[in-house]
Amino acid sequence: MFEHKKEPLLPRYKYVRRVARHGFLAFGIIFFSLAIGILGYHVLEGMSWIDATVNASMILGGMGPVNELRTNAGKLFASAYALFSGIVFLVAVGVLFAPVLHRFLHKFHMDRGER
Repeated sequence: MFEHKKEPLLPRYKYVRRVARHGFLAFGIIFFSLAIGILGYHVLEGMSWIDATVNASMILGGMGPVNELRTNAGKLFASAYALFSGIVFLVAVGVLFAPVLHRFLHKFHMDRGER
């Protein structure tokens, strides 16, 4: 997917396009995960769409739930969604910063003369 360390650095315009693609992918991962949380809270806990959105957003952002959970199914979903959200956050950050870190390391190897 990325260029090998023996290849030259990617031109800036292609690099910016790569970063944008990874940004859109990270946004898609977050959006899809948010949709799972909204749907889960709406269906399992019977929350309105806006309350489900607030709860899913707060858990995905690491803040915790806003509304009190009433059903066992909702509580089980919230616990699973919280664990899932922690992993999703790490994956999205990794996807977002992968091209930046790769370019830094690639340039570092080129500066050391390892072409």
